[in-house]
Amino acid sequence: MTRPLPRGGTLLLAGLAGAAIADNYALQPALAEVAADLGVPLSVIGLVPTAALAGCVAGFALLLPLADHLAPARLIPAQLIALAAALTVAAAAPGAPVLLAAYLLIGAAASVAAHAGTIAGRHAPPGRRAAAVATVAAGLSAGILLSRLTGGALADILGWRRMLLASAALALLGAVAAAALLPRQRPRTDRGYRRTLAALPPLLRRHPPLRHAVAAGGLWYFAFNLVWVALALALAQPPYSLGPTAIGLYGLAGLLGLAVLPVTGRLADRHAPRAVIIAGLLAAACGTALLATGLNAPPVTAAGLALCDAGCFAAQAANQSRVIALDPRRSGSLNSVYLVLYFMIGAVGTAVAAPLLAAVGWRGTALTALAALLAAALLTRTSRADAAGRVPLPARRAGGCPALDGDRAAAAPGTAGSHPGGDSGRRPDGS
Repeated sequence: MTRPLPRGGTLLLAGLAGAAIADNYALQPALAEVAADLGVPLSVIGLVPTAALAGCVAGFALLLPLADHLAPARLIPAQLIALAAALTVAAAAPGAPVLLAAYLLIGAAASVAAHAGTIAGRHAPPGRRAAAVATVAAGLSAGILLSRLTGGALADILGWRRMLLASAALALLGAVAAAALLPRQRPRTDRGYRRTLAALPPLLRRHPPLRHAVAAGGLWYFAFNLVWVALALALAQPPYSLGPTAIGLYGLAGLLGLAVLPVTGRLADRHAPRAVIIAGLLAAACGTALLATGLNAPPVTAAGLALCDAGCFAAQAANQSRVIALDPRRSGSLNSVYLVLYFMIGAVGTAVAAPLLAAVGWRGTALTALAALLAAALLTRTSRADAAGRVPLPARRAGGCPALDGDRAAAAPGTAGSHPGGDSGRRPDGS
């Protein structure tokens, strides 16, 4: 039986997730200073965010399955120590090659943020999985939203090298706290790490709900990235011609998403994750429709961004809790497949933002994002594979409740598709 986290464990994981993922973005406001300090073109140092993203995706693919093999008290501290080491190398970098290599490692180690969500969902008490995942998602989202603001401020005060060293010290403190407070129980597994990696692609074939989650999640992350990248480009051009600081202030509108995440988790536990996803996507669609009216009124733009962020954050928290619920024993592997494809599809939104803005303007770009959000809502609404949510007979003998409706059945351990082997009524936690 999986033991619950100690008191404050979920909040600790949320804080660790936010602090770790922030390291991927904190240097971005100081890139011009870094380029001048190292004596290289800004176009070269501009590859730092790309290196961090590439490392993060590699971490999702190669490191996230370790959550199915190692105890949280070993896994999380090890990655945080690796993160601190990579940040220290970056702080001492004599040139661009070392800095870029260090940021590949920083991105990979920062994937510990995804481990935090997996562990929180796996160790959550019955009926609290979505709330636990949403709490960690709030911490992760806060790290992303505030990273550039705090990173830029610390770089101005301390310099970019000392700012990275401060981040390394924070990662080490997190490692100490994680080693002391997180469970030492090792997950039960019947396969080695190499077999786990080899089994990742077949998970898409074995779990139709995972395919639906990837497709819908990818669509709204495509829209999310498209909106934010195109917004920054549009506001920097005439007739707006805003500077980086003014554009960055619009990011504060995304803080509304942090306020709705805890509520989202409770609703997903109490009702159906699918209903929460659809409601979140409709809210995001309303916000994107506001943005499509133009950028001449800052209050309207801020309101549109707040709705778009809140809706996408809510949908993501509910969707990820649904992925983990497919088989809590293998939640690390499932989350790995989901996040790798989620980020890859979302990266397309980042890549096409500039050419799409040049071709069809801001309104056409916003309407493209709106179409993607509505398509994701429609896909979620019409997906029947996880809407049926029937509890198989072995799970009923193990204590499953056949009266659970739709997604609530899918969100409970021991439901359909939760264990590919169907091992004679054992629950996914192996008990």
